[in-house]
Amino acid sequence: MPIDTIYRTSQWEWVDVEAPTLEDLKFLHERYEINNLLLEDTMDPNHLPKYEEDGNVKFFLLRESTELERKNLNTISDISTKIGIFLVENTVITIHRMKTRSISETKKQISLIQEDVTPQEIMLKIAILIMKSFDDESLSLFETMDNIENEIFLKNTNHTSQIRRLYKLKRKSGLNSRVLVISTDAIDKFKLLNLQDSEIVDLKDKHKDVVADFDHLNIQITNLISMFLALSDQKANQVMKVLAIYSVYFLPITFIAGVYGMN
Repeated sequence: MPIDTIYRTSQWEWVDVEAPTLEDLKFLHERYEINNLLLEDTMDPNHLPKYEEDGNVKFFLLRESTELERKNLNTISDISTKIGIFLVENTVITIHRMKTRSISETKKQISLIQEDVTPQEIMLKIAILIMKSFDDESLSLFETMDNIENEIFLKNTNHTSQIRRLYKLKRKSGLNSRVLVISTDAIDKFKLLNLQDSEIVDLKDKHKDVVADFDHLNIQITNLISMFLALSDQKANQVMKVLAIYSVYFLPITFIAGVYGMN
């Protein structure tokens, strides 16, 4: 997708690059004098969130939760996609490899705003929407966990598919937690931008809330897995109890047959 200028005023502009090519990165390097190493970080699908500063370039690399369903949940790229945000003097540059809700929603919001916005406010809006994507994901995982819990305890089902679903849920929740914890430093560095303290506090509070939600979710899933396994063991013990009772009835017959069967 070509380099697109989303917003432009006499003071600043917002440039967006979706699915960048090597030619796009070369142009950004030459036009805005951005370090090639920083641009290469935006191409690495598994790069962790971070903040870097190089001269007059401020670089935030954040990750947004995605709705894509992956069969394997091994790396952070299976549950999130990265968004690189550069602030170069009076230019905001966003780089991402796929369509993201945070970029799309920010575009809609600024198109509806009558007054001028600053580059820092655009970056803040994107960061808050990224946190919201994780908030939405946590709500979705909580709902899935509640459904599984109802099936186990109310419908009294004990299928092997349940433990697989719980394991997948635990993997997804754990990866989201990892992304959010590593994002703490980058979120904290928003204080370096020309923003009001209340705006920065709002972003940090949103981040802390989502981290707490996933911590709680991880504990709940772990407890549910333990209870599921305990129920499975209990049902196995009940089966063994029934077999033991039946064996008592056949014990005299077996004893008599053993005695008279001796030579």
